[in-house]
Amino acid sequence: MQKVFAPMCDDISANRPFDPATLTYNGAGLIPAIAQDETTGEVLMMAWMNAEAVARTLASGRVTYWSRSRSAFWIKGETSGNVQELVDLRIDCDRDCLLVVVRQSGPACHTGRRSCFYTAARDGHEVELMTPDG
Repeated sequence: MQKVFAPMCDDISANRPFDPATLTYNGAGLIPAIAQDETTGEVLMMAWMNAEAVARTLASGRVTYWSRSRSAFWIKGETSGNVQELVDLRIDCDRDCLLVVVRQSGPACHTGRRSCFYTAARDGHEVELMTPDG
């Protein structure tokens, strides 16, 4: 059987050196990073990284993001104690989005909820799926 279409995702080179500069960043030099719980697979949050945040995360094992509002790095849990320990960093096929698999201590959301995705749009209404306690 002949392969007609070969998407970019099939172009995998095992064990090549990784350089954060090879990722595709937006005009502000940022890339979205989705944090996912290693055990449950739950999507915990989305934040932004730049090349330096990616490098710091890989070097330290503590997930480091770029705060657009403060124009500064922030290590998740540095002030709250709700640490994200890096388990795996995955790059999507277009190299323009990251999946950060983490070991999460405490809630991931600044509201005290386990996930930032605690609101659903259902039947034309917003529904709160979890309280700050869980």
